[in-house]
Amino acid sequence: MLPGAVIGWDLTAALALGNALGVPPLAMAELLPVIEAVMVAKLNEQMERLNG
Repeated sequence: MLPGAVIGWDLTAALALGNALGVPPLAMAELLPVIEAVMVAKLNEQMERLNG
């Protein structure tokens, strides 16, 4: 764990959300890792700007 940083998402919850929204599991499995990587980087950049 890194204090003050996002290191990842709860992918089980993200898959459940996709299922609830009707997104096919194969599409979620393909897209989530890419989306997660970009969102984590952007969240950390934003937190750094706010705290730095």
